[in-house]
Amino acid sequence: MNLPKIVSRDEWLVARKGLLTKEKEATRARDAVNAERRNLPMVEVEKEYVFEGPDGKVSLPDLFEGRRQLIVYHFMWRWDLDAGCPSCSFLVDSIGHLSHLHAANTTLAVVSRGPWSKLQGFKARMGWTVPFYSSYGSDFNYDFHVTLDKNVAPMEYNYESADYEGEVPGTSVFLRDGDRIFHTYSSYARGGDILLGTFNYLDLTPLGRQEEEGIMNWVRHHDKYTD
Repeated sequence: MNLPKIVSRDEWLVARKGLLTKEKEATRARDAVNAERRNLPMVEVEKEYVFEGPDGKVSLPDLFEGRRQLIVYHFMWRWDLDAGCPSCSFLVDSIGHLSHLHAANTTLAVVSRGPWSKLQGFKARMGWTVPFYSSYGSDFNYDFHVTLDKNVAPMEYNYESADYEGEVPGTSVFLRDGDRIFHTYSSYARGGDILLGTFNYLDLTPLGRQEEEGIMNWVRHHDKYTD
């Protein structure tokens, strides 16, 4: 790739201030979008879902761990690799210490259609501490459009009709009010960019995400890099 132009400090400062104006505009726009997201209407979840985790069978209310809010990352299981999706694993590697979310009355959980017998071993291999659950055998993935199968549910991804089948990534948010649970938000595709900590750091650099050979082409499981 071409390197940035070499200039004097004064020329750099002019360019930097010009970019700062755009960065501030983007921040204000993001703040406005965040406020609109918080004010989205919500839909009550009336169906009962069963998941499997380290303590056996659990329900959707159990995933809240007693807190008001639940964020679910829909993690793709790669049946062809007999392992978690490298890109989804890249995202889970970006998850910080959960105590900060817990202090805000929010639980983060990772849910995958991979069988629990497979997930628990892969989670141990990756050294993750975030709660993992399997939705295998339930409608959860189909209802939230992260497993696409025309024989099970309408083919839809990112709020559009889809013409492909299989596992896809996403994030869903739920709110608990007493014994009632509501679905407030889901995002898919590049909606997950904001959760990719490594990419957010790389976006600050001249070389950026280095995806000239394809989106996330260089991403591996963190124990598969040679360096």
